[in-house]
Amino acid sequence: MKKFLVTMLFVVTFFILGASEASAVANDTVKVGLRYGSDALYSANLENEVGRGYSFGYYDARRNFQELGYTDETTISITASGNIAVSSSGYSEGTSGSQGVIGKYHVQLDRTFDSYEDAEYAAMDYDGAYPAYVSDAFVVRIGSYTSQKEANSRLSGLGVSGSLVSGSSTGVVVTVTQTTEVLFEFDCQGAESLAILPDGQDEKAETWFKGYRYNGGFEYNRITGGNINVINVVDLEDYVKGVLPHEMGGGWPEEALKAQAVCARTFACSNTKHLSSYGFDVCNTTDCQVYNGHSGASDATDWAVDATEGECIYADGELIEALYFSSDGGATEDSQVVFGGVTSYLVGKEDPYEATISIPDYSYTVTYTPAQLTWVLQNSGYTIGTIQNVYVSEYTDLGNVAKVTFVDTSGKTLTLKGDKARSAFYSTTYGKAVKSMRFTISGGSSAPCYVNSASNPLDSLKGASVISGGGSVSTYKGSEAYVITSSGTAALSSGGTSGSAEEFVITGTGNGHNVGMSQYGANAMAKLGYDYEDILHFYYTDVTIR
Repeated sequence: MKKFLVTMLFVVTFFILGASEASAVANDTVKVGLRYGSDALYSANLENEVGRGYSFGYYDARRNFQELGYTDETTISITASGNIAVSSSGYSEGTSGSQGVIGKYHVQLDRTFDSYEDAEYAAMDYDGAYPAYVSDAFVVRIGSYTSQKEANSRLSGLGVSGSLVSGSSTGVVVTVTQTTEVLFEFDCQGAESLAILPDGQDEKAETWFKGYRYNGGFEYNRITGGNINVINVVDLEDYVKGVLPHEMGGGWPEEALKAQAVCARTFACSNTKHLSSYGFDVCNTTDCQVYNGHSGASDATDWAVDATEGECIYADGELIEALYFSSDGGATEDSQVVFGGVTSYLVGKEDPYEATISIPDYSYTVTYTPAQLTWVLQNSGYTIGTIQNVYVSEYTDLGNVAKVTFVDTSGKTLTLKGDKARSAFYSTTYGKAVKSMRFTISGGSSAPCYVNSASNPLDSLKGASVISGGGSVSTYKGSEAYVITSSGTAALSSGGTSGSAEEFVITGTGNGHNVGMSQYGANAMAKLGYDYEDILHFYYTDVTIR
């Protein structure tokens, strides 16, 4: 189950297995970003687990694999072209490696070939030669040199019609892992990306990448001049089988697992947040759904996926955004309150089911000093001075937090609403966060009320005047008073605030944003005898499952 230090990041879900126009999935094939952006790799290794060998090629617009060539090697590396230093620890950019160097300069024969096999056959006549696919044509490249002088010397000695070429900023080189032996080079200037499809040898292929076993193929998208984005191109159902163990796990009730499978599948089919930037549908982290190939899967999680094969959640004929999270603490919430925008099927409701089971870390307490809150807010880009007070300024009818207000020592206020009222507290530096939308804050002054306008806050009873029923005005001398605010009745204390509190204590229940399906609520419903459709219909309003 995905836990994001402070919150179990829910997940959106949409599904269609039969080609809905809104689907991000083509031919029931999902592209999953494994390494990309700042985590892109200079060199990526593959090793056969089930099967032997790999096909080289690319994926077309319909995500059909177009084969160009083949190798029966079992361990291969895909590296950004250039000067590649080889050592026992792998590949790095440079001209000095303990096990040799793959230089960026090559001799290229002037002729082109009809196929990979023809180019491979021609390459056999030259030491260090290999086939390459460059700008949609098969060619033969000979040698790998770190200087033009070396490459020109080789060209002169060959006595053939050829030219000196260099690896480009979009090229990738395939080698036998931890060697200087080049198997293939691919460079289509970004128009196509190299793809590698493991050969299962009449079984479903499983391939090791970075410590996890993956089904399907791999795509290597090199940003110009940079490292390589690694993408797993995998069947939709195999993808869901890779998500489920990390979102729930095999020990959960069958019907809860089935509900989660439908959510995960729906998410993959509708999500396009990374498509334009990186060329894949979903990432493999909590930003989307946790996915580590087939590693961690069990018979129970695989069964839940098979039992719901192809099923997704719809509202008014369209895939829904099936958000989910760990636990709601007693009630879910309207998506409009948390994220903004009206969504008819994401309607908050009291949740009686979570209370019927024991949920790990269901209640939480986290404390902040004024200095910590000041640092967290300012480093998150909020314009606020030194924090003196913080309080929940509005609750929803269901008892969840709608707004939180921060007050600095100058009296300036910052009010955050919806999910920002929770996420604003998140800090990796302090290792702290507010885990849910259901909490209270103590340690500061009572919530201020405003007299006549928002520029006149009344933080305490000191100096306050009251009007009697007869119309006379006098200074209030009592110890407690109550006022009616937008969020109900609030108490004002007679002490007020003199400087900042030493710390603010936040106490809450649940884990997540409270919109959509509670995973532990699904667990509880399943244990009470409800099936997966009952679970989904409870947490999503007026939906269909098909």
